[in-house]
Parts: sequence; C-alpha cells; structure tokens
Amino acid sequence: MASSLLVLLDDIATILDDVAAMTKVAAKKTAGVLGDDLALNAEQVSGVRAARELPVVWAVAKGSMVNKAILVPAALAISAFLPWAVTPLLMAGGLFLCYEGVEKVWHKFFAREREAAHHAAHLQALAASDADLLAREKDKVKGAIRTDFILSAEIIVISLGTVAGKDFPVQLGVLAGIAVLMTVGVYGLVAAIVKLDDFGLYLNRSTGAATRAIGTAILRAAPWLMKGLAIAGTAAMFLVGGGILVHGFHAVSEWVEHQALDAAAVPGIGVVLGAITPMLMNVVVGVVAGALAVGCVALFQRLRRPPSADAAA
Repeated sequence: MASSLLVLLDDIATILDDVAAMTKVAAKKTAGVLGDDLALNAEQVSGVRAARELPVVWAVAKGSMVNKAILVPAALAISAFLPWAVTPLLMAGGLFLCYEGVEKVWHKFFAREREAAHHAAHLQALAASDADLLAREKDKVKGAIRTDFILSAEIIVISLGTVAGKDFPVQLGVLAGIAVLMTVGVYGLVAAIVKLDDFGLYLNRSTGAATRAIGTAILRAAPWLMKGLAIAGTAAMFLVGGGILVHGFHAVSEWVEHQALDAAAVPGIGVVLGAITPMLMNVVVGVVAGALAVGCVALFQRLRRPPSADAAA
C-alpha cells in the first residue's frame, strides 16, 4: 500500500514537472500573441469614463475566461480525435496573425481618413448622454470579448502545438495553466495601463515638487506607452505568425536554420547575427504572407461586391 502511494506521488510529481516545463515553453511561444492581446484590449477599453474603466476590464476578463473555458476542451478534443488537424490549425492561426498585422499597418499609414472618422466618432461619443455612453460601453465589452476569442484561440492552438505529443494530463495542465496565466496577466496589465493616467494625475496634484514631477512624467509617458504597445504588438504578430509558418514547412525551416548558422560564423558579430537572422526572416515571411492574405481577401470582397456598388463608388 505504501509503495503504491509512493509510486502515485512520484507519477504526480513527474506530471507536474512536465506541466511546469511545457507551460514555460508554451508561454514563450505565445508571448507575441500576448503582446498583441494586451495592446488591443488596452485600446478597446480606452475612451470609457474613468469611473467605468475597471468594471469594463473586469467584464471583458470574465468573458475571456468563458472563451477559454470553451476553447480548452475543444483543443483537447481535437488533439484526442483529430491530431492531424493541430498543424493546419496552427498554420491558420499564424497566417491570421500575419493578416491582422498587415491590416493594422495598412490602416495606420494608408487609411488615414478612416482613422480620422473613427477619432471624430470617439470624441462625439464622449459628449453623449449617459444612456448612449452605457450602450457604447456594452458594445465595447462585446467587441473586446469577440477580439479576445480570436486571440485566445491562437494562444490555445499554439500552446496545443507544444504539447501535442504529450499525455492527456500534461496537455490539460498546460492548456489550463496558460489560459489562467494569460487571462490574469493580460487583464491585470490592462487594468494597470488604463489607470496609469489617473495615477499620474493624482501624483500631479500633490503638494510635493518631486511627486508632481513624477506625476507629470507618468502623464507624458502614458500615451507613448500605448503607442509602444501597439508597435510591439504588431511586430510580434509578424514575428510569431511568420515563425509558425516557417516551422510549418520543413524545407523553409531548414533553410532558415542554415542561414542562421552561416550568419553565426561571421567573425566578431556572428553571435548577434546568428540570433537575429531567424527572427528577421520570420518577420519577412510574416509580412509577405500577411500581404498576400490581405490581397486575397480584398480580391474576394471585390468579386462578391454587386456591380451597382462599384458604379455608386
């Protein structure tokens, strides 16, 4: 009896070690999606009344947990009954990341009229009545939860790809751990970011000169932090999405590895070149794949558009 208990405890300890190790690997692979998730959710919550920012973040966080409660069992079922589908789903998730990255860059630099209209609508909404603000708040929460579902699906699929060959208890532990860690991490940081300007304003109203200076610095840094998050999130989309696509094609993955080895052999700066070469190639693949995806979607939409709509345009 005692020996059986010791064997059971040893098995449990082994599973927990595997879960911890694979969760760390999965967290590294999903870090890019995490950065994009953080930037997108912080942007979604912006524009809400200061008193309602944290309740909105909490509402979206609860929706995110519901999303993951649906996605984790679905991922485990796919791994158990359709294991061949893991790689195609992973590739589809990577391509979608690249597509979203190109879309963001396009709208930022080539669709400024739409950005200006969005900004004007945002200012108009802030001056609306309480009922309109409440309705807009509900729309924001719904939109953020829909966005979270897509990004959570990518996180779960990428995590599943790291544990596809493991036993069911390890898969369950890793996916559940990633789901909880990502939700707490993302929405904890979102809550801190959206209240950062309030904290800076509070310090700015202090009587101490040093405290006011810190508050002023926070207020000046907050907009740049949001911009930095958006840039980092977009870069991460290409890096992670391109990396997934590269590893999905064995010949391309081998070629990238050979290029990295050749770069590492350069005297003096080989260590640096060897480290950044795969990342740069992943980004290039991500940008090209995303641009092709955006072009295909635009062509499909144009072909589906009625001739009358083209004449009106």
